[in-house]
Amino acid sequence: MGVADTAGPRNIFVVGLDDFHLRQLCALPRANGYAFHPLFTRAELKCGERFPVRELLNDAPRKLHAFHGQVDAVVGYWDFPVSTTLPLLRRDFHLPGPTLEAVLKCEHKYWSRLEQKRVIPGHLPIFCAVDPFAPDPLRGVTLSFPFWMKPVKSVLSHLGFLVEDVHDFNRAIAATRRGIRRFGDPFNEIMSHAHIPAEVATIDGNHCIAETLISSGRQCTLEGYAWRGDVRIYGLIDSLREGVAGSSFCRYAYPSTLPEPVQVRMTDMARRVIQQVGYDDAPFNIEFFWEEDTNRIWLLEINCRISKSHAPLFHMVDGCYHHQVMIDLGLGQEPSMPYRQGAFACAAKFMLRHHQDARVARVPTPSEIATIEAEIPGVLIEIDIGQGTQLSELRFQDSYTYEVAVVFVGAANHEELQRKYECVLARLPLVLVPIETAPRGNPGRMP
Repeated sequence: MGVADTAGPRNIFVVGLDDFHLRQLCALPRANGYAFHPLFTRAELKCGERFPVRELLNDAPRKLHAFHGQVDAVVGYWDFPVSTTLPLLRRDFHLPGPTLEAVLKCEHKYWSRLEQKRVIPGHLPIFCAVDPFAPDPLRGVTLSFPFWMKPVKSVLSHLGFLVEDVHDFNRAIAATRRGIRRFGDPFNEIMSHAHIPAEVATIDGNHCIAETLISSGRQCTLEGYAWRGDVRIYGLIDSLREGVAGSSFCRYAYPSTLPEPVQVRMTDMARRVIQQVGYDDAPFNIEFFWEEDTNRIWLLEINCRISKSHAPLFHMVDGCYHHQVMIDLGLGQEPSMPYRQGAFACAAKFMLRHHQDARVARVPTPSEIATIEAEIPGVLIEIDIGQGTQLSELRFQDSYTYEVAVVFVGAANHEELQRKYECVLARLPLVLVPIETAPRGNPGRMP
């Protein structure tokens, strides 16, 4: 590495950099003091059927050491494998961030539940580990039907199933056996670099966790960070669901409309859990459910990153993408985020979902999208499917729906949010031709 130029921009390496988020990074208030460098692009991370964890761990350090300048930060906003490899990539350069063990205590769903149980035992479902490759996996399940089952490491509810009876369980196990190694094997590669306690050592990435149902009530995500042992929350976002037992997200809305006392209790739980696992000097988000009728709060899961889905919402309402929090912490600085300085009082991310397999006959052109965005203020549209795609071929969808587009909307109130979204749908030239199969999530058919 060369000698640092204190007068020049800070060199920030972004694992999985893509154009959409690069535009957001370049729009940060202090962006003229940063130089962003891709450390594997998003396209490289998505290439093929497997995650390039070994390449990340071998090639990324070589690229960093070969850089002619000071490496000031290594950051990322994607889930696996980015969030779990960051501690290892930062290690050689003595950059700030949590330990690998702290990250795994959040992202290994079974290990995370064990840690959560030590500090907030009354706010968790009953859970147990499941070995999908055991001769009789159901024999190891200590829960009664119904329950949720999902891999100890996955993203976007991939291979997550509502299991109501033995028939459902057997179908879920068959699907899990076919697909779990796509995440499980590379996750095990990362786990091999950590000190794993005996109570977790036998529950590797190719295991599942079964949990009693807690999907009733209102869901809320807390965006926060840990800074030198202090845990701070800077935004609460409501998450609305649709589909089988509320299995699929349909909308994120900011700021949260939960009662203030509920928000305070969630914040306190988040602080206790983050401090319990020893997670520090990095951003996180934690998902909770609040049961309105019982006033009970349940913790769902922890993510060791900012939510990229929430970034435009913070920009619309607070006036800054919360990538700023990630950058500040990556540089070893106390984060600074504006509050309610955006153009809109509220904002939402709408996820346009399809419940049946279909072929994409037409997608909007960039100019058509730009026209809609220009004519409806506060709208940002993302289409992540291509013409000719069959929805069942999309990767890493949840087990019940297909996400075909997202629409970010800013507005003066929630009624206006809905009106703007419906206006976008009416004008969006996205054409899907149904394929005659059972609807996704049909209890008689699991993928």
